[in-house]
Amino acid sequence: MNVNVLAGQVPITWNILDNVTSVRSVLELANFEDLVVLPEGTISGYDEQLTGLDTLNPEEVIEAIDAIAEMVRERKVHLFCGSLLPDGGSWSNASIYFSPTGGRQIYRKVNLATSERGKLLAGSSLPLFDLLFDGEPVAVSPQMCREIRFPDQWHVPARQGAKLFVYLTHAANRTESLSVWRSHLVSRAAETQRFVIAANVVHPDRHCPTMIVSPSGEVIAEAPGPESATIRASINVESVSSWYIDQQRSDVVRISSSE
Repeated sequence: MNVNVLAGQVPITWNILDNVTSVRSVLELANFEDLVVLPEGTISGYDEQLTGLDTLNPEEVIEAIDAIAEMVRERKVHLFCGSLLPDGGSWSNASIYFSPTGGRQIYRKVNLATSERGKLLAGSSLPLFDLLFDGEPVAVSPQMCREIRFPDQWHVPARQGAKLFVYLTHAANRTESLSVWRSHLVSRAAETQRFVIAANVVHPDRHCPTMIVSPSGEVIAEAPGPESATIRASINVESVSSWYIDQQRSDVVRISSSE
């Protein structure tokens, strides 16, 4: 089965209306049943120090999410898009899945960045979302930003049946190495033998590429620089394999979602 993927590298500010415009500009490029992936914090706004969090309006965020859900429903696409999300009087950092039928599912970031701790609520689960393409389900695992540093967090969903990972990030720090983060993406794909679709923000200090990686670790598509860009690929989920992870010796190392 082939899945058509569109990853968008877009500017993100603390102006929610501008962010919705950026989302719309990418969705206008999407075709029927495309899987569209946009960065961490796209809807609400985001930066490394969460400078806009104190003035962020929960009602405006929810209104923007509702508007984007309607755009997705009209275009009949699948969208993963990041946002800070009102959460019981606090906020969480979430990846929101918008389905072509208007449904939504949420993944809350489990491994918070240092600057997020004490300000945001951490998630506590690694859900799989079943997306329907031409009536056939494809299990997708969302991951976010610094979670690229935790391979076990990727191995568990792979063992549970994930066919591909969507990776939403807002990685913009001049002290970090682009080559290291690029290597992380390639490694997560090759070691799990799953597709990885990564979307990062437009920023001069961007240190993680927006790119699509195959289960063999081959980079299929990559945004050429830190400017606004979209990348596309048609991926065959039947090329996903568990050849390596099934050979891991469980008597020496055991990776389990129950531990």
